[in-house]
Amino acid sequence: MRGVTMKKGEPVDRALKRLKTKLDSEGILEEMRRRRAFETPTERKQRKLRSASKRNKIRWRFSNAPAAVTTETAE
Repeated sequence: MRGVTMKKGEPVDRALKRLKTKLDSEGILEEMRRRRAFETPTERKQRKLRSASKRNKIRWRFSNAPAAVTTETAE
């Protein structure tokens, strides 16, 4: 179970925001929403295709990044 420790004098709102950020970055909130209702096999396949396309887009962007150009000076 995930959690955050409240710091001395910290408002509850700020601690809740840190908790929500932590859960969101780990994907727990998305999984909880997904498990709340039944998901048909077709919906599951579509969801996986959407996430795969996002991952591939990011991979493509960074794999095709131009290499650092090095210039040699003639001495």
